[in-house]
Amino acid sequence: MTVRKVGVVGCGLMGSGIAEAAARAGYDVLVREVSEELIGQGKQRIAQSMEKAIEREKMTSAERDLAVERLSYTTKVSELVDRDLIIEAVVEDLEVKRKLFVELDGLCPEHTIFASNTSSLAITDMAAAVKRPDRFLGLHFFNPVPVMKLVEVVRTIATSEKTVSEALDFARRLGKEAVAAKDQAGFIVNLLLVPYMLDAVRQLERGAASMEDLDKAMVLGCGYPMGPIAVIDFVGTDTALRIAEILYDEYREPKYAPPPLLRRIVAMGRYGRKVGRGFYDYSGEVPVPLPV
Repeated sequence: MTVRKVGVVGCGLMGSGIAEAAARAGYDVLVREVSEELIGQGKQRIAQSMEKAIEREKMTSAERDLAVERLSYTTKVSELVDRDLIIEAVVEDLEVKRKLFVELDGLCPEHTIFASNTSSLAITDMAAAVKRPDRFLGLHFFNPVPVMKLVEVVRTIATSEKTVSEALDFARRLGKEAVAAKDQAGFIVNLLLVPYMLDAVRQLERGAASMEDLDKAMVLGCGYPMGPIAVIDFVGTDTALRIAEILYDEYREPKYAPPPLLRRIVAMGRYGRKVGRGFYDYSGEVPVPLPV
């Protein structure tokens, strides 16, 4: 079975990116969001992303127009009934995801593949809720999806070889490089990245260096494109906290325990770049460190 029609549930930062990448690759894409307001925000996000791609000569205006024609939107889960592949990109809450997939399981034909873009939750915990665990897997994309080349393909003990093969073909058609990951919290990237980010916050707490120098040291000393504190702001401090909590609940290892400073930043509503304030203030041309 070849995937032709793709459904994306959620049109936030990740969902809109996945929808854009699929539409640009030639797929018929239907995006579901809970309200027209959120659909409008998602459309705007996709339009801005495509404009940047045109400016960077990564796509033409004609290609943009064709991609836009392949995108449609709905607030109804029932309209996803004809999709060959449905990718979930909603809030990082297991019960919300399970409820969504149970509803989809009762609507979609047997051939439909279900995939979650979760960054930290176990895929098995979602697949166990449906009657097609063999057609269920994880497809974890990275932000910004149209630019980042990696996709973690996560199979459970129940995922069929046929489903994995179709998912790998889909990833390749999107121009992505796929890596196979075990179904464990954090998969590959977050399993290694989260302790690095959290330890940077701990070093900031203990006064090892200023946040500017911590970030500068890792950029200039290790060749990273962005320092660890800046990465947390880019990911979202609230998202980083939630992922850390999930990983700590899973492994009970100190390296995954969220530092108190991160909790305080989140409690103050400083969620990072997406709101203009996190560890840094992004209201000006150059990020400025905020008091911690």
